[in-house]
Amino acid sequence: MPPHLHPRAAAVLLLAALSLAGQSCGGSPPAIRPSPGAAAPAAPAAPAGTLPGPPAGAPTDARIAAATRQAATAAAPPTAMDPRALLGGDTAVAARGRDAFGLPAANLPAAARRDFTLGKSFFNVNWVTAPASTAGRDGLGPTFNAQACASCHVKDGRAAPPDVDHPLRPGLLLRLSVPQAAGDGIPGPAVAYGRQLQDRANLGIPTEGRLVIAATERPGHYADGDDYTLLAPRYTVADPAFGPFGTGTLTSPRIAPTLIGLGLLEAVDAATLLTAADPDDADGDGISGRAATLEAGSLGRFGWKATQPTVREQVALAFLEDIGITSALHGEQNCPPGQRACAEAPEGGRPELDAVKLDRVTFYCQTLAVPARRSLDDPQTTRGETRFADLGCTTCHRPELRTGSGHPIAALREQTIHPYTDLLLHDMGPDLADGRPDGAASGSEWRTPPLWGIGLQETVNGHTRLLHDGRARDMAEAILWHGGEAEAAREGFRQLDRTERAALLAFLESL
Repeated sequence: MPPHLHPRAAAVLLLAALSLAGQSCGGSPPAIRPSPGAAAPAAPAAPAGTLPGPPAGAPTDARIAAATRQAATAAAPPTAMDPRALLGGDTAVAARGRDAFGLPAANLPAAARRDFTLGKSFFNVNWVTAPASTAGRDGLGPTFNAQACASCHVKDGRAAPPDVDHPLRPGLLLRLSVPQAAGDGIPGPAVAYGRQLQDRANLGIPTEGRLVIAATERPGHYADGDDYTLLAPRYTVADPAFGPFGTGTLTSPRIAPTLIGLGLLEAVDAATLLTAADPDDADGDGISGRAATLEAGSLGRFGWKATQPTVREQVALAFLEDIGITSALHGEQNCPPGQRACAEAPEGGRPELDAVKLDRVTFYCQTLAVPARRSLDDPQTTRGETRFADLGCTTCHRPELRTGSGHPIAALREQTIHPYTDLLLHDMGPDLADGRPDGAASGSEWRTPPLWGIGLQETVNGHTRLLHDGRARDMAEAILWHGGEAEAAREGFRQLDRTERAALLAFLESL
């Protein structure tokens, strides 16, 4: 568990976190410049102190205790919850409203809930340009994609891609690279642009460019004659500030995923994942899941291509590449060679994200609870669960895993969980391929995403977009995009009649 602050300092931050919890975190201060042609964002209210203070009055022990009790009540599962509903084991919560993804694990002790709430405040807070009077949260940029973690992971959920009505919506990133001559799987940074397109910047700093999405319709038919249409996206970069991309530059769009259950996935022993791997398809079932063994010998679990082994490393990399905030893990500013204004911009300290904040945000992400499953005894849901297994979907979307005994957070140890993932890499075929190797993954491989919480996405985030770039507009489209190792499962779904398809989708809605 992260180290504790002085009780009074913790009290101030706890109350500040509660005042921030319901706020939108996607706004931008006046010193921020969006992509060329974008409207200037409105200025937020001036911050006061290191973090915004409590709504009114000085913090009191009674108010702190009340806040702790409120958080405990919101996250506690009912005493008679059906064990089948506990997707996150003892960490699961009976939540199904707009805040369903933002609650602490149900079995966290009171002291740990305070750390969770502090982490939530740092997760939600908008970083500002350095130098600023708000010491401790300045250092934004110089180039970036978002001002806060919550700008993309709204309510700890999944982002949607920009559209005509929301052209500046954050959450979809464009990874960049060039092939490495050494062939070690680690992509090299694109010349003058680095590893990720930065579409926003502080005042006086050029933005790198603007991501443009065009889509073509791809019609298809189910076996029973029902029609469907998929949207095939194409990505280009407009207004590149440092010249055209070099020949051979590889790109990959990535949407911000839902964050629930990350610590549980981290707590699964590596041996469990390696046992499930079948890289040579020895059993002949057409599925050849590979463990994402990284350069240092660790096992990749996080990111769309399983490029990060721990939640802490995923968090630190996102702070650098998405917000432009340095940490002990990534101490240099994200300023590629040739971007002089970026390199000369003021910094918010070395590092800008201190160890306490990194610890708190990591802890917060590790202990976000998984909502309990719903509609367990509904006949349609039960039939759909059977169809899901019959089609072979559970070969990759494994219904059950067990966490080990060695995780630093006791609440995550020895839990039977139901994430519907194997955390392995699978070849998903040419239609989903980005052609960009990353870590241990090839240009057509993706890590199996967990399915827990998928049925609450529309409630929490107001949309149903899925897959690594949000191209699928609903669950059915996401299945229909499957190929490669999942082609047989996709075709099985396409052969189902309308009633059986609805049953399978009802099962997914229950997760």
